[in-house]
Amino acid sequence: MLLCTVLVAGLSLLSVRLIQIQVWERKKYAERARAAYDRSETLPGLRGKIVDRHEEVLAKSIALSAVMIDANLMNDPVVVVKALAYERASSEEGWNELTANEQARKLKAYRSVILGEEPPEVIVSRHLARAVGILARPLGLRREELRARIEGPRNKGRQYYPIAKDLPEDVADSLRELIAENHLKGFRFENKIKRWYTSPDLATHVIGYTGEEKYENLKGKTAFRQIGKFGIESAMEEYLRGTDGYWDHLKIPMPGEEGSMVPPVHGLNVQLTLDMGIQAIVEEELDAALETYISKRGCIVVLEPKTGELLAMASRPHFNLNRKEGLAEGAMNYALQGIYEPGSTFKIVAAAGALNERLVSPETLIYCHNGLYQEGRLRIPDHHPYGMLPVWGVLQKSSNIGAFKIARQLGTKRFYEYAHQLGLGSDTGILLSGESAGTVRDTNNLIDFSRASYGYALNVTPLQVAAAYGAIANGGEWVRPRVIRSIIANDGTVLERYRPEVERRVLREEVAEQLRDALVTVVEPGGTATRAAVSGFKVAGKTGTAIRIDKGRYQKPPFASESHYTVSFAGMMPAEDPAFVCLVVVDDPLTNEVKRYGGTIAAPTFAKVAERLATHMNLTPTEPLDEDTLAEAD
Repeated sequence: MLLCTVLVAGLSLLSVRLIQIQVWERKKYAERARAAYDRSETLPGLRGKIVDRHEEVLAKSIALSAVMIDANLMNDPVVVVKALAYERASSEEGWNELTANEQARKLKAYRSVILGEEPPEVIVSRHLARAVGILARPLGLRREELRARIEGPRNKGRQYYPIAKDLPEDVADSLRELIAENHLKGFRFENKIKRWYTSPDLATHVIGYTGEEKYENLKGKTAFRQIGKFGIESAMEEYLRGTDGYWDHLKIPMPGEEGSMVPPVHGLNVQLTLDMGIQAIVEEELDAALETYISKRGCIVVLEPKTGELLAMASRPHFNLNRKEGLAEGAMNYALQGIYEPGSTFKIVAAAGALNERLVSPETLIYCHNGLYQEGRLRIPDHHPYGMLPVWGVLQKSSNIGAFKIARQLGTKRFYEYAHQLGLGSDTGILLSGESAGTVRDTNNLIDFSRASYGYALNVTPLQVAAAYGAIANGGEWVRPRVIRSIIANDGTVLERYRPEVERRVLREEVAEQLRDALVTVVEPGGTATRAAVSGFKVAGKTGTAIRIDKGRYQKPPFASESHYTVSFAGMMPAEDPAFVCLVVVDDPLTNEVKRYGGTIAAPTFAKVAERLATHMNLTPTEPLDEDTLAEAD
C-alpha cells in the first residue's frame, strides 16, 4: 500500500505537471520552441516624407539592414549541411536542367551522404568557410576580416550578434539572394529605419527631428520605432508614423507550425507651405547679417499675407538635422519661441486702432512736445525733437510721444483689444510644437500703457509680429499662419488639403491701405528705414529698436557698460499689393561699424532678402528702376 501510494502520488504530480505544460503554459513553451526553429524579420513601416510646396523632399526614411549571426543555427551540422549539399550538387553537369523537385531530392540525398561521411565539426567548419568566401566581397570585407567578425573573441559565448550594420536596402537585398541561393544558414537580417534630411541645415526648427521609442510589436516583443520629437516631425506624428509588420522567413518551421507575414503600413506624406528656394535665401542672408553685425541670435520670417502660408522661417542658433550638431545650443526656435519687446514695430497698433475707429485720419496732426513729454511720474522721451507730426509722420519718424498720444485717443481698453485682434500676445495656433504666447495685457497702469504704445512692457514672438503685419498687407484680415499645405498618400492622392483660415476682420480695407501708405514713407527719404528700399518696388515697413532686458534690468547705463538692443524691421512688398511680409529680428548686435538700430541693421538685411525674393517670385517692378540697377542688368 505504501508503494502504491508513492506511485500514485508521483504519477499524479507528473500528470499535473503535464497538464500545466500542455494546457496552462502551452503558449509560453510553444513560443520557446518556435524561437528555436523559426525567427521573424521585422518589416519596417516607413515614416512618411516631408516635402515643400513644390514637392521637394525635405525628410525621408531610408531602410537599412544589419546582418546578424545566429550561432545556434550556424553551429548545427544538420542545419548547415544543406549548403554543402548544394555546393556538391550544383557543381554537377546538368544541375540547372533539373526540375525543382528533382533538385530537392538530390539535395536531400547529398545531405544524408555528407552527414554520414563527415564529422559534425568538419561540416560546421566547411559551411563557415563557404559562407565567408561567398559573402566577404559583397560586404566589402576581406575574408579574414569577415571570419574574425564571426569568430572573434568578443563573440565567444554569444548566440546572436551583428557582423555588419547600416547596409543600404539594395546591398541587403543582394545579400539575401546570395544567402538563399546558396542555402547558407545562421544569417539573419534585422531592419531599421534611418531618418534622412536632404538639406539638414535648412529650416531645421520647422522640420524638426525624430528619436526612438520602445513599443510592443505585433508579435508581443519589445521593439523600437521612430517618433517625432520636435517641429513638424512631432506635430504631424499621427500622419507620418508607419506601422511595422513581420515576416517569418527562415523556412525552418517547427512541426505543426506555418510561417506567416503581416505587411507593414507606411506613413503618409506631409506637404509644407515652405518654399525651399526662399528658405535658402533667408538662411544665407540671416547668417550674413549675424556675422556682419556680430550677433548670435536672430530670425527671419516670410509669410504670404493673403493665405497665411509660411514661406520661410529661419532662426539662429540652429543645428544639423542629420548629425544633431549644435542641438543643445540651437534647439529653441527663436521665431516661434523667442519672446521679446518689439519696440517701434508695435506702433502700428495705436495707429491702426485710431484710424479704424475714425478717431484720426492719416493727416491728423499730433503734437510731439519737441522730444520730451512729462505728466506727473510719466516721462516719455523721443530720439529726436519733433513738433507737429501727422499720423503718418509719427510712423515715419517713429515718435514715441506721437504713438502714445494716438494710443491715448484710442483708450487703454480698445488699444489692448486691437493688439489682441492683431494676434499679439497669444499663440498663433500654427502647427508647430512649442509655440510661445508672449504677454500683452492691461495692467491698469498709465506708465505701462505708455510703454506698450511704443513696444515696451510687453512680450511677443516674431511670428506674431509678422502675422500682424500680414493683416495690414492683405487688407485688414488676421489670417492664421499655417505651415501645412496637404496630407498626401504614397500613391500621390491628396487626402487632406489645408485651407487658409481667416479668423477675423480687424481693419477696414481703406484703413489697411492708409497704413501701407504711411509705412511706405518710413522707407522713403526722411523715414527711419531708407536702407530697406528695393529698386523697382515700393516697400512698406517699420523699424524697431528695443533696449534688451536681462535679469529684470534694461541693458543700458548704469546697469550695463553700454546699451544692448534687439533690432527689427517688419516690411512688405510691393506695398500696393504685397506678395510677402518679411520680418527680420537681430538680437544683441555688437558691431561698432554702424549704430545699432533697426534702420541700420535689420532694414538693409530686409532689402537684401526682398531683392532676391522679387527675382525668385518673378515679381513685376512697380516703380522705375534706378540707374545702378539698370547698369547691372546691362
